Amino acid sequence: MVRLKFSVNKLLVTGLFWACGAGLALAQSAGESYALPLKDLSSFQNPGKSWQIAGGVTAELDKANRLNTVEGNGVLVNDPGRRKKGTDLYTNFEHGDMDMELDFMMAKGANSGIYLQGRYEVQLNDSWGTKTATSGDNGGIYERWDESRPNGQKGFQGYAPRQNVSRAPGLWQHLKVSFQAPRFDASGKKIENAKILRAELNGVVIHENVELFGPTRGAMGNNEVPTGPLRFQGDHGAVAFKDIKITEYGKPRPELVDLKYQVYKGKYEVEPLYDSIPPEAEGTSVALTSTISPFPNDFLIRYRGTLRVKEPGEYTFNLNAGGGGGMMKINNKVVIPIGDRNLRGTVNLPAGDMPFELIYSKIVEWGRPSIGIAVVGPGIREYVMGEPVAGGGNNNSQGPILVDAPVNTILRSFMDLPIENEEGRRGVRVVHAVNVGSPEQVHYTYDMDRGNMVQVWRGGFLDATPMWYSRGDGSSRPVGAVQHFGQPAFTLAKLSSPQAAWVADTAGSGYRPEGYDVDKNDQPTFSYKLYGANVQDAIRVLEGGKGIRRELTVQNPGENLYARLAEGNTIEAVSRDMYTVDGKSYYIKVDDAGGAKPVVRDAGGKKELIVPVRGKVSYSIIF
Repeated sequence: MVRLKFSVNKLLVTGLFWACGAGLALAQSAGESYALPLKDLSSFQNPGKSWQIAGGVTAELDKANRLNTVEGNGVLVNDPGRRKKGTDLYTNFEHGDMDMELDFMMAKGANSGIYLQGRYEVQLNDSWGTKTATSGDNGGIYERWDESRPNGQKGFQGYAPRQNVSRAPGLWQHLKVSFQAPRFDASGKKIENAKILRAELNGVVIHENVELFGPTRGAMGNNEVPTGPLRFQGDHGAVAFKDIKITEYGKPRPELVDLKYQVYKGKYEVEPLYDSIPPEAEGTSVALTSTISPFPNDFLIRYRGTLRVKEPGEYTFNLNAGGGGGMMKINNKVVIPIGDRNLRGTVNLPAGDMPFELIYSKIVEWGRPSIGIAVVGPGIREYVMGEPVAGGGNNNSQGPILVDAPVNTILRSFMDLPIENEEGRRGVRVVHAVNVGSPEQVHYTYDMDRGNMVQVWRGGFLDATPMWYSRGDGSSRPVGAVQHFGQPAFTLAKLSSPQAAWVADTAGSGYRPEGYDVDKNDQPTFSYKLYGANVQDAIRVLEGGKGIRRELTVQNPGENLYARLAEGNTIEAVSRDMYTVDGKSYYIKVDDAGGAKPVVRDAGGKKELIVPVRGKVSYSIIF
């Protein structure tokens, strides 16, 4: 007999843990992952002439539908414009349940897409600067089509991304999609629609749990199938792909069968002697659920049945015991012990049928009862046996508290940057941060302690939940796709030579912030003193939301004063006054350097773009 030894305090923690852990990944998924080889085109069926393998690729902001390539491998490029006609590209492999992750680059004005199983299109498009995205914009799930429907209604069931976080042409963008294939019974009849469980574009969730009722327009077939090829659209525009990673989940899930239950009334903090008390209710069930209890509070459910495992290997189980606690045994061995804060267990299971037992004790009066087990195993994406986690348990978390920017908006807060600090730990807090939002959906954070921007982003403005909910911690966080600029540092510094290390602190600089003035459009210009000079720092959003323009005006700059415009692992010149930074993450365009010449230099294993200051420096960050 296993004693439960539950305590109310531990159960409070247990319920909170389960609820707060809700999401796609309560346990680590264990699919079969591989990278798509891009040394040649042998991964694809009969590739057309518009497709090629290259070592690198660039696009120009002012030249429509054109990509420039360099020799080598690792990048898949489609350039239909130069060869008059492009064709779609199909992989040699077919997939069912799958996670896909890749980088892509759009040429100016280009249109493309990726068809999951050749049938369900995730749209790729040059949607840079588009304020209101549709299903035809970048990251949208393209619409279905029916010619028999009335005009204006032929297209239907398309899904726009939650927000437009698209980058400029010629910049690499990152896409992640978790896809669940349609399900069929033994006779081949579809019993469950395909789903996009989750999609992220440039680090922002743009879709969750979108049901796909049928193939989208332009599918390779209107039939639906358990598996199909990945298809890259090639007949619409110039596009490039790299770092294509596939994780497949094709193995069969374990099943619970022959479930029987017994319900006992009372607040059980130890496991009862079942033979000494009669159950209040008993019977059979097809699934784990707390609703079989006739009591809202103070009860214990004992489930027993068979766990049928078809794929041997290591499995992780995470138990939802909302409003209480529990224990789980498989093959007469305890997998999830009682009284643990983290109701999780990992075990190696053979193929076959084995005894299963789960005990759930509801003793927290205000907690919402729920029972479920999140399961992940070899080649199996995480799924839940029993009641869904979302909305269950004892979750008291609040949010999100979102701040929009329908007009130019300023909000001061702490801002935590997810970058390594000087000690090598992740996380840097800017304590005097000024967050500036715009209706063009382009925003930035200014660090008053250093007179510099620390990040820019596109999409929504701020999530102020950690700042305003309950007692708060004073911080807010960006909602959209963020471009960080590394360790917070000064924009201006005096250097003994063009090779000297950039100034790391205020020692000897005489730095003194003097706040900011707001113009008639509620846009701030920041002021500070540095090395005895007066500095005006005016930052404005570019027309059409294309990026940020910054103008630094320095009165009496003195000798050997430099501005650092960018720091990154790579900085490459693409024209006389334009550079790409950090592997084509964003552009820097030098608009006016007062006749001074910008220099790209090595600095501590990275690159820096610096320019001598002769009174005024203006440049644009295009992303």
